Formats: sequence, C-alpha cells, structure tokens
Amino acid sequence: MKVSSKSPKLIFEEKKAIKLFLWLFYIFFFSFDFLYYYILPLFSELGDKKFLQQGLGYWVFIVIIGLLPISVYLIRKRNPYHVKYFFLLTYIIIDIIDNLIRYYGTSHKFASGNIVELLFIFFSPIFVNRKYFWTATIAVIGKYLFLGMVLHDPEVLPPALIIGIVAAIAFIILIRFYSYINSITSVHEELHQKEKLAVIGQMAAAIGHEIRNPLSSLKGFTQLQQERHPNGNNFYPIMIQEIDRINSIVNDLMYLGKPRDIKFEKASIEEIIAYTLSITQQQVDREGVTVETIIAGPLPPIDCEEKQLKQVFINLIKNAIEAMPNGGQIKIKVKVSAEGKLSISIEDEGYGISEENIANLVEPFFTTKKDGTGLGLMVTSQIIKDHNGELKIDSNIGKGTKVHVTLPLTQKI
Repeated sequence: MKVSSKSPKLIFEEKKAIKLFLWLFYIFFFSFDFLYYYILPLFSELGDKKFLQQGLGYWVFIVIIGLLPISVYLIRKRNPYHVKYFFLLTYIIIDIIDNLIRYYGTSHKFASGNIVELLFIFFSPIFVNRKYFWTATIAVIGKYLFLGMVLHDPEVLPPALIIGIVAAIAFIILIRFYSYINSITSVHEELHQKEKLAVIGQMAAAIGHEIRNPLSSLKGFTQLQQERHPNGNNFYPIMIQEIDRINSIVNDLMYLGKPRDIKFEKASIEEIIAYTLSITQQQVDREGVTVETIIAGPLPPIDCEEKQLKQVFINLIKNAIEAMPNGGQIKIKVKVSAEGKLSISIEDEGYGISEENIANLVEPFFTTKKDGTGLGLMVTSQIIKDHNGELKIDSNIGKGTKVHVTLPLTQKI
C-alpha cells in the first residue's frame, strides 16, 4: 500500500520523531562537550579545556544553536522531512572544517568527535527511512575516512569502526521496523478487503434475490412468444441473450453474497477444459479467434468443485476472446508442474493490460472493459482462492495477456 509522504498522519509522526531527535541532539551534544571540556579536566587528563581555543572554537556551538530556529521554521512549514538531513550535513561540514583547522599541518594526534554521531545513526530507525540511514552512515564514516586521508592519521580508524558496528545494529533494527510495518499494513489491507467484501456480499445477496425471480419470468414469457411467433420477430433471440447476460451478472453477485461451502470431488481437468471450450465455441467463431490447446497428459484427477472451475475457465477464456476484437489466437496449456500442482495458462494476443491496472483487476467493480461489471475476475479469483490455488496475470500493452492458474491436485480436509 503506497501512502503519500505528504499525508497529514505521516507528517504528524515525522514531527514527533524530529522533536524527539532535536531534544536528544542538543542534550547529547552539549552534555558531551561540557563533560569533556569542563568536568573531565578537573579529575583526569582525558579532557582538555584548551581544546575549545583551537579550530573553530566556540563558533561550533554558535552554528549548532543557529540550526534550531531554521528547523522550527521547516517544521511549521509542514516540511519536517528535511530537518534531519539539514542537521546531519551541517554538523558533518562544520566538524570537518573544525578538524582541518585544528590538525592540518600539525603533529597532534587526532582526538575529536561527539556522541551525537552515534545518535545520527542509532536513532535513524525511528524515522523508518532507509535513505536517511544510509546517508547518515556514509556521511559519518566518510567524514572519518576523509580526515584520515587528508591528515594521514590512522587514529580515525577506531571511531570509524565503532560507527560501523553501531550502523550494523541500527540496520537490523530498521529492517525489523520495516517488517512490522509491512505486516501491520498487510493485516489492515486484508481486514479492509474483508469488510468491503462483506458489504458487497450483503448488497449482492439482496439485489440478486430480487432480480432473479422477475428475470425467470421475463425469459419464460420471451421464449413462449418466440415459440408462438417463430418467424414474426428477430428480436426474441437478442432479448433471450441479454436476459442470460443479466442472469450471469446476477450469478456473480449471488456467489459473492452467499456463504461458500465447497464439496471437493474428483474431476478430470481435460473434461472441464473441453466443456469450457464447447460453451465458448460460438463466441470464438463469431470473433474470428482460433484456440490452441496443449495438454501434457494424461493428467491425474483433481479435487475441486467442478461447476466452479468451469465458471473460472469460462470467464478467463471469454476475457481472452474479448481482448481480441479483430481476431487472434488463444493458447491454453495444461500440465503438472515440478511442484506437483496443476498448472493452466491461457494466453491471448490482445491489446494487453497496463501494469498499474493489473493489481486492481480482482477488486470489486474494477474493469477495463467498456461494458464490464468488474465482477467476473473477482469471482474467478475468489473461486481459485477457495480451491487453495493461485492466480497470476502477466501482460504487455499491445502484445497480449497471459493468465496463470495453479491448483493443488488434492485438497487437505
């Protein structure tokens, strides 16, 4: 599920993370330097108060404090995403300049850095942003390597190694964050889909029930009139055909609305395919389409609901025919895969489907056809899922579409 980075919820979460980051940055930065420059010199030789008199000196603190009002401005302008990069890159540039002034051309050993460098990297998973993580890691480690090459001082290697270890830990945490977010997103989408299907099912059951009875009466009276006046009106066959079309849509609606209690029985896939082709033969001839069937048989029987699988392949073959209004060839291949599953592919030479539409094809009421209902593929997909199978669609614009159906030969009861 793709969510715009400009989403109010995401901006709100980013603001919370940035505010926490700013608090920690300034606490860590000033606490570390206060400890190093003022407290440690009183009790040991580790600190160095004179250190502030070298390099950029107090200007480092002035520049760092000056970053705060700019960050507040960016946050208020609803653009908090740049704040972390702004702090990171500014700190790296200031620190490089400070160290070059402090050490370049001298014999002093390198002894610099601040604990906020660890904060930049270890805190990066909070933003759930791989780009920032790699930017922070490369920037901090790159700073030490650059200073080591310019100053010809191997003392930069230990802090660079420590940063690398921290980066590895942060990366593992970041991956876990992504995993949790993807899981939560998948569950949310699944629940949303189930809610949507439940509403559609209730509506479909009610509408389908109300439509089916008058449809039966209309078809019966139309057939009766056709028998009474066999040569009197050419519109009767068209009327019956359109009634059957409406009835087909109602069947799809009823399938969505009624609970599915599938009774698996052994059936021959060759017979199911043959029946499907016989049903669609008239449409095949009318549209100038040829069908090539390759069955790597004999094939073992399959556990299925035979009527439902027939509906699946009728829908798929009709879609292939309708995708080629100027005629073409349909290739149907049936075999047992290396994994021991039944593999059926239906390939046409039609106008194809764009990549962005493929993901939505099984959504209710989504269709790329001018006169489509958006229910056929949805019902097809649901039947295949009920059979513990998989539906995959590959398509190229102007070249055609290939539908892969994979079904287990035996069902676990």
